Amino acid sequence: MKESMTKKEPVAKEQIMKAIKECAAKLGRAPSISELVKMTGMHRACLYRKFGGYRNALGACGLEKSGPGYETDLRSLFIDWGTVTRAVGRLPTMGDYQSRSKHSVQPLLRRFGIWADIPAGLREYARKEALEEDWADVMEMIARGQKRERNSPRKAVQSSVPPTARVREDRTTYGTPLTYLPMTYAPTCESGVIFLFGTMAHDLGFAVSHIQGAFPDCQAMRLVGPEKWQPTLVEFELESRNFLLHGHDVRGADLIVCWKHNWENCPLEVIELRKELQKWRERAEKDRVIG
Repeated sequence: MKESMTKKEPVAKEQIMKAIKECAAKLGRAPSISELVKMTGMHRACLYRKFGGYRNALGACGLEKSGPGYETDLRSLFIDWGTVTRAVGRLPTMGDYQSRSKHSVQPLLRRFGIWADIPAGLREYARKEALEEDWADVMEMIARGQKRERNSPRKAVQSSVPPTARVREDRTTYGTPLTYLPMTYAPTCESGVIFLFGTMAHDLGFAVSHIQGAFPDCQAMRLVGPEKWQPTLVEFELESRNFLLHGHDVRGADLIVCWKHNWENCPLEVIELRKELQKWRERAEKDRVIG
């Protein structure tokens, strides 16, 4: 199977579907796209040309769109997280969830950014879906956890003046910025995206190890589980579709980090920084109202 998938002649949809089903039979579940590529040697570009996306290919095979590589629906994630919370009797750590959940941590992290923001996000979902009564005990644990967080000292964005800083008598002196964002205005070029990602990398679960001028722009370690990190190849773009305009090969990167995501059916994972900042604003506003 692997040899046939790597040949240059056109691959039919039926051949791709057969390969997916055979992988699913071996794994006992639907394979992730990375698993499919590794097991068959199939090029991602071939799959996207034929089906427009991996979800479409799975649907054609009659496989459930869940597990590694798919976006699990939020209701399933909420029920699963709530069940783990009840089992441990408190807000679960990432380790608790990883050891007891049937899902990985990634679907929740992709939706809510960092682990600490997941309880508030799921509580908001429960409110919208009228699930609070059935999960009253979990809602109470979330409320207690948020109360403890509000009463604990917040990590200062600028806790002290750097020891090397000095007042320049020929420069204007300003008061404390009224925003905690390290960048005052939205980026207008790729360099701005790189800077902004650098300031947000920790909260997004990344530790940058190398940045270069050639493609791909960056290698970073990414948190994929409790005390588990894996290397990830990152390409920075102002707009995600610039990846195509620059002629990059989708096989050379794992992730696009951009300010604006405008590439429909993008075969790569995309982190859109303007949406991540919007989540930050919403959390900040919610804390202000609650506090």
